[in-house]
Amino acid sequence: MKARRCGFADIKRKFPRVLDIGANACNIAQALTSSTDASAEPLHTRISHLTSADVSTTLLHRDQYHEFNSRLPSHERVALPLQDQTIPFASQSFDAALSSLSMHWINDLPGYLNQIARILKPDSPFMAAMLGGDSLFELRTSLQLSDLERRGGVSTHVSPLADVRDMGGLLTRAGFKMLTVDVDDIIIEYPSTFALMMDLQAMGESNAALTREMAGLRKEVLLANDAIYRELHAEGKEELPATFRIIYIIGWTPGEGQPEPEKRGSGQINLADVLGKGGSPGEEGKI
Repeated sequence: MKARRCGFADIKRKFPRVLDIGANACNIAQALTSSTDASAEPLHTRISHLTSADVSTTLLHRDQYHEFNSRLPSHERVALPLQDQTIPFASQSFDAALSSLSMHWINDLPGYLNQIARILKPDSPFMAAMLGGDSLFELRTSLQLSDLERRGGVSTHVSPLADVRDMGGLLTRAGFKMLTVDVDDIIIEYPSTFALMMDLQAMGESNAALTREMAGLRKEVLLANDAIYRELHAEGKEELPATFRIIYIIGWTPGEGQPEPEKRGSGQINLADVLGKGGSPGEEGKI
């Protein structure tokens, strides 16, 4: 997740304590210290203390000697419990929370969002980018069809993902206000499904569902999958497209002085006039 894409650069305030949840190899810490605009204030100068938290201590400390670490005023690495997916920090202990491409691994997403809201102070932002929706729909469909063709049934190959339409409701249930939810489809081309699967494995995004078959995919299923994938999605090209849908979310914990939406029906401008369709002042649809 680029800090600028999720709006962190647009919030004109200082953040004494920031949490990077699901930090991986502290990629957000590196992004915060890498400015793409020479005239802008580096984002890390707004942060007094950054806590990077992840279940993998190996990843957390992988880049601890890289140069970007010396730019951070204070940086702490914390290992998270793997089994229960809890966030072991005190209530209202952070001024902002960030998450980059890790929340699709959370089993209880509503409960996880509740935990994030709990550890944030009033009027604090939570910003995240996560895989969701139709990510890898090409691979999902081709694997299902190849399973049916070669084995007469369907197995679990790709973990379920949250849909963009669900995220607004989940954030609201967790108590967040002033929500922003956006989506971006990134299409990567691969020479074959085997190259795609090798890339997913290198990314640490292999199938980890408990209901998966531990023996792995059989050779005839893999070959059928490659042929079906190419037939359905290649559109005559040599390269195979793979879609990664990134969901961007921003939510704020309630606090004093926050903007509030106007009451329903209080609008004075007719939406039909804005759209150029005319309409009488008494019609529904005012904004």
